[in-house]
Amino acid sequence: MSIFVKRKTRDREIRQPNSDAYGGLRQRQALQQSAEREFKRQFFGLLLVIVTWSLAMGWLLALATNAQGATPTAEIGTVDVVPAQYQLGQELYLENCSTCHIALPPAVLPTQTWKNLLQDSQHYGAQIKPLVDPPRILVWKYLSTFSRVQLDDEETPYRLNNSRYFKALHPGVKLPRPVQLGSCVSCHPSATDYNFRRLTAE
Repeated sequence: MSIFVKRKTRDREIRQPNSDAYGGLRQRQALQQSAEREFKRQFFGLLLVIVTWSLAMGWLLALATNAQGATPTAEIGTVDVVPAQYQLGQELYLENCSTCHIALPPAVLPTQTWKNLLQDSQHYGAQIKPLVDPPRILVWKYLSTFSRVQLDDEETPYRLNNSRYFKALHPGVKLPRPVQLGSCVSCHPSATDYNFRRLTAE
């Protein structure tokens, strides 16, 4: 075979790739397209999982907060919303304390004051029968949860006008001297119903 014929055959092979080389290129392109489709499928699958998870978490959060949102603010009464596990303690507190005087929200006095009041049979000059367990435990759990911490150097207050928390809850309010439980109704007309959210116009 002459050099001329060999060169012509080689040039034709270069211009027209043989079927094996061309088939390999097609196969690589098909694999690449398949890999791209698989990547897109996985990406959209992951996106769907994230969206579904977010919706489920939002729904669960809505269920968890539904208990507080179901009660209109005007009907709550005290400043704090009382979760179900403390409601019996609150009922027993009101049953035992609001029959003689206005029951105060636990937040106006420190925890130590409430602890001492629960244990003492001398109650502001009157002899009372202290609560016994289990009602005492339920009332204590309610009071200790919703009352406030007393400072180390702070004297335990037993009167409202000595409580820094009571003063903090009434900023800028001109209070009568001395402050008494009966004077609460002058600003809180529903205080006898343990509703301290309703206020008089002035």
